[in-house]
Amino acid sequence: MKNNAYGMILGSFVADSLALGVHWIYETKIIKQKFGRVDTFLKPLPDSYHPSKDKGGFTHYGDQEMVLLESTSAKKKFDLEDFSWRWRSLFKDYKGYMDQATRGTLANYAAGKKASDAGSMSNDLSGAIRIAPLAALYSQDLAGLVAAARAQTAMTHRDPLTVDCSEFFARLLFHILKGARPSDAMEKTAAERFTGLPIESWFSAGRDSIGEDSISEISRFGQSCHTPDAFPGIVHLVCKYEKDLREALIQAVMAGGDNAARAMAVGMILGAHLGMEAIPEEWVSGLTKKSRIMELAESII
Repeated sequence: MKNNAYGMILGSFVADSLALGVHWIYETKIIKQKFGRVDTFLKPLPDSYHPSKDKGGFTHYGDQEMVLLESTSAKKKFDLEDFSWRWRSLFKDYKGYMDQATRGTLANYAAGKKASDAGSMSNDLSGAIRIAPLAALYSQDLAGLVAAARAQTAMTHRDPLTVDCSEFFARLLFHILKGARPSDAMEKTAAERFTGLPIESWFSAGRDSIGEDSISEISRFGQSCHTPDAFPGIVHLVCKYEKDLREALIQAVMAGGDNAARAMAVGMILGAHLGMEAIPEEWVSGLTKKSRIMELAESII
């Protein structure tokens, strides 16, 4: 399980870094024409959303997951107040992009709200896909993992369906780390916990599309960061490329739009399933914070 827990955490971070250079480009033809097949880390262009970032760095999603990893390592549990303090400290003099969820949450803090109710009402999936450190920490405690995943998501994204998605991914990772196949664990989790809810139908749509071209299907589902758009595309990629993390992440990035959140979810799921050896070494070594990530991961795995 240890190897797979490392794979889960590193899979999430390399996915964000792979997407960084072409993040939020919706025209997939432009990605292909300007960058070719994105299978290596790229420095964001000056006119991108992340001009201050360098190759091997993270979007604001990866930066927030790094804060969560640091918090869990320091406390050896999920501590909402500690995570909240570190998260706010990240954005005090942040040089990167701040999305609507971040700005809304910071405004709520400024208005006097506490960590338990300061989250924006954003339904961007990004709040639910940075949970790999929690899944590693609570690998033997499903109830603890679910509670922590929901709380950390709600701290920035209080949309009920997005919080539910964090629970879905938490349960999924828990079962995968114990040896379940992602596609089987997804189906079981959707049926047992989310019957009759949107997550069940989103799962079915993604699963039933795996015979089709990934970029076309993700475009059809929706390329945006919004949970109803992003969720089926993640299911499609996980089920279609269940044995090939590298190709799954390349396809996630080439599909454009909010490819960072999409790729991070796929990276943590398939990393948990396939382990460290499934992640290209050049991606791991290319992370600017590789040593720090490995040090912190070691402390909680």
